[in-house]
Amino acid sequence: MAPFWILFIVPLWASIKERSTLETRERTFSLNFFLILLAVLIGLRFEVGGDWETYLAYYYRTVGLSFTEVLTRKDPGYILVNWLSWTLDGDIWLVNLVCACLFAFGLVAFAKAQPRPWLALLVAVPYLVIVVAMGYTRQGVAIGLAMLALRAFTRDSSVVKFVFWIALAATFHKSAVMLVPLAALSSNRGRVWTAAWIAGATALLYYLFLEDSVDRLMYGYITKEYQSQGAAIRVAMNALPASIFLAFRRRFQLSLEERRLWTNMALLALAFVVFLFVSPSSTAVDRLALYIIPIQLFVFSRLPEAFPVRGKISLVAVLVILYSAAVQFVWLNFAANAKSWVPYSFYPFS
Repeated sequence: MAPFWILFIVPLWASIKERSTLETRERTFSLNFFLILLAVLIGLRFEVGGDWETYLAYYYRTVGLSFTEVLTRKDPGYILVNWLSWTLDGDIWLVNLVCACLFAFGLVAFAKAQPRPWLALLVAVPYLVIVVAMGYTRQGVAIGLAMLALRAFTRDSSVVKFVFWIALAATFHKSAVMLVPLAALSSNRGRVWTAAWIAGATALLYYLFLEDSVDRLMYGYITKEYQSQGAAIRVAMNALPASIFLAFRRRFQLSLEERRLWTNMALLALAFVVFLFVSPSSTAVDRLALYIIPIQLFVFSRLPEAFPVRGKISLVAVLVILYSAAVQFVWLNFAANAKSWVPYSFYPFS
């Protein structure tokens, strides 16, 4: 378990000393170092994650494909990475390393957009990094790219960049398409025109990535009523920060578009609680709710500024640290499928 706790202790130590200040060269360097650490530990894991065999099968199915065939397969972005790895004799470790770099880049870029990036990264480690990025490779990349989309929308007010990053995310996991309408709902500029072309973009992405898979997905998740252990807990982990944000959103220093975006994300997080009760498949709800995880990073990393307390160390930050530590400890020691992650194995030594 040591590598998992190293990933936790690094941002823990940094977040204790962290203050909400402007970007500094020293902080940028340390965050970039952590990005590399994330990429290495996620990308060079060996037989770690519940879907390890599934992704090996993906890799071997690319053997012998032509470039044209690669682009016509489902999730073409992920298949392309596998095909390039096979072409370069890289094996599954190169696939995982490339995917880990994409995820880590998106995560750290999103964290840098927060007033306390180290606290945001700390919140991400127990579930988003360890469980999702190390277990669900395709969806991990999609979420990393989705965080780039959220950053582009909040920092640059760019709906075009938002849709671009979500479209790229959908090439790794088609379910990322569900986030596209958020831009139309949250934009404050030319809302009618924005809504119109985003509706067109959503229809195009649906046609390209989802149309051929709807029947299979309906059968796989809904008809067979697949269930996920712990789905209620994971949905609640999104609902908690969503409820905090909706109750105290005036305390968060945000622009009108940012407030609207995160209000919509919070409402979507609470909607998944309802979906969990009415859907015949908790697995379907569980997998889609993964895209709402950024609200945990956003809200918890901003709580010390929303509820300022005098002192060298923010009491609110300490509570967030303790909460995150509890999540990681409980999952690693008591989760039913944690045995697929523990013990951690590193590629060169396995």
